[in-house]
Formats: sequence, C-alpha cells, structure tokens
Amino acid sequence: MLVSNLVIEVTFVYRLRRHPAESVAAAETDGVGVDSIDTGLLILRVCLGLTMAAHGYGKLCRGGRIPGTARWFESIGMRPGLVHAWLAAATEVAAGLALALGLLTPFAAAGFVALMFVAAWTVHRGKGFFIAGDGWEYNLVLATGAAVVAIAGPGAASLDHLFFGDSVLAGWAGGLIAVLGGLAGAGILLGTAYRPEPAAAAEPAA
Repeated sequence: MLVSNLVIEVTFVYRLRRHPAESVAAAETDGVGVDSIDTGLLILRVCLGLTMAAHGYGKLCRGGRIPGTARWFESIGMRPGLVHAWLAAATEVAAGLALALGLLTPFAAAGFVALMFVAAWTVHRGKGFFIAGDGWEYNLVLATGAAVVAIAGPGAASLDHLFFGDSVLAGWAGGLIAVLGGLAGAGILLGTAYRPEPAAAAEPAA
C-alpha cells in the first residue's frame, strides 16, 4: 500500500499548509483528515488501477511483449495490430495509474470503460457472462467499478482533491464523462479499426 500511504501523507501535508486549523481538527478525529468513505474509495481505486496497469505492463514487458500482442490484436481483427498493441498497453498503464492516484479520475475511468467495452465486444461477446467460460464478467466489474469511482469522486486521499478540491467534475458530471466518453471512444475505435476475418462457410453435407 505504498501508493495509498504516499497519497494520504501528501494530501494531509498540503491541507495542513492551506487550512491548518481545519486539518488539525480533522487529524484529531480520524488521523489524517481522511474518513472511512475516503479510505474505501482509496482501496477501490488502488485495486482497480493497479490491476489495469498490470495488464498494460504485461503487454509491454512479459511474454511476447508488444510484437506478440500485435499479432494477437491482428488475430481478433483489430488492425493494424502494432498500433493497437501500443495503444492498449499505454492506455492500460496510464488509466490504471491515474485511477490509483485519483488523478483526472473521470477521464481515467473513461479509459477503463473504453478498454473493457472493446475487450468484451471483440473477445468475450457471445461466450456468456461468467469468466470461467471466457465471458465478459471481468470486463463488467472493472468498467463498473471505475464508473462508480467517477460518480462518487476519488475521495480526499487523491491527487484530484489535492490539486482541485472537492468540486472538480464530481458526481453525475464525472459519471457521464466516464460512461459516455468511454463508450464513445470504444465506438470510434471499433468502427474504424475492427475488421475481423469473415467466418468460414460451413461445407455442405455429402
């Protein structure tokens, strides 16, 4: 939890300098001016964000790396594969770390929604709901979790709160950016780049 502890400490120091009386009073009641809801949001953000960033890291540094990922994207119809390999890896790392840190949270959540919708449509569609059968359960959980964070706001232990305060793109505005922005991005990407090979026609029975 190094990331979460660092964000809490930096946030508290900043608040102490800007509003010393309020911050000291908050620290007397809950330690660092972060309540249970803020703590819950922090845990959720870090869990979702680092999970997504780990997928991007895997594309960059593990297995077949970018060349292998590019071949896989070509195989599912996302062309050119090399472009989408870099785009997916970079977006997963950037959106994941941004959500974990609570930085530009609605836009990070939009990245989650776009990534998970594209994955569900190109890979898991038609395979049912449950992940055990290669369904879209996992995609739904990550996208919904990120959208919920965008609606609720990142909480006090976040860089958004540190830099912008409580009112920046919080509530329904944040949720709309995450959901509609993510779906629009996914739609544009699929409309311009998704070109799967046509299914082979079944041979007539002898």
